Amino acid sequence: MIIVRDVSPPQRIILNQGATMEINKDTQLCMSLAGRPGNFGTRFHNYLYQHMGLNYLYKAFTTQDIAAAVGGVRALGIRGCAVSMPFKESCIPYLDELDPSAQAIESVNTIVNTNGQLKAYNTDFIAVERLIAQHQVDPRLSFALRGSGGMAKAVAGALHHAGFRDGVIVARNERAGRHLAELYGYRWQRDEHGLQAGMLVNVTPLGMAGGADIDTLAFSRTLIAAANVVFDVVAMPAETPLIQAARALQKPVITGAEVVAIQALEQFVLYTGVRPDPDLVARAAAHAAG
Repeated sequence: MIIVRDVSPPQRIILNQGATMEINKDTQLCMSLAGRPGNFGTRFHNYLYQHMGLNYLYKAFTTQDIAAAVGGVRALGIRGCAVSMPFKESCIPYLDELDPSAQAIESVNTIVNTNGQLKAYNTDFIAVERLIAQHQVDPRLSFALRGSGGMAKAVAGALHHAGFRDGVIVARNERAGRHLAELYGYRWQRDEHGLQAGMLVNVTPLGMAGGADIDTLAFSRTLIAAANVVFDVVAMPAETPLIQAARALQKPVITGAEVVAIQALEQFVLYTGVRPDPDLVARAAAHAAG
């Protein structure tokens, strides 16, 4: 059962630095669905809403019933919904339309509600491809990607689109791992045995805050020492054990905090139809990470 309480008279919430935003009947709600909700998206979006004078509010949620949650997005007129692990694939049957960014990789991270029609996108794909270019990672490098879920599909798809051809998917789930590898002409293996890679990419919850594996390295120190680049999509914390180990060995790194900032910006644009100034985006990202 969903309980909706009328917000009347208007209430105020404190967003930052003592500033307030009025919530009223016209406030547009955006949200996120994640197995382990964090504060980055909430702080990032609400910071931009306030500083741009937009009548929007963003709130993070989790759920045990993805069908009911997506139904609530539709029924309550929620404008946008970010989707994180483990719902990136399981939400698809309940949506009306997939943008090519989501359809090509069979994975969703953004839902936009337009008058009850739910269209899905994948801004993770955009973020990864952009970061690979910004960090000038040579596509001739071999890579090892650990993971086989929805985010792994986005990363593998972006790497393939960026020209990476020599890759291996490391995944305990053979069915999902082989499927992802075959989708892009990569190889699959169950573990690190015999592995060599110029770029290491973690797309699993290993090292993620709030889980049992928060102190676990996604790759061995031997592999990290031999790598040219280390990429961890885990955003909370930004300095995961993998990133810390790579920095200690003076390896170039790409962090999950970078990924989440870019993908969140593209979500913001999809929800609101406006693109903030880069300086404001940088301030919002710093505020969200603080």
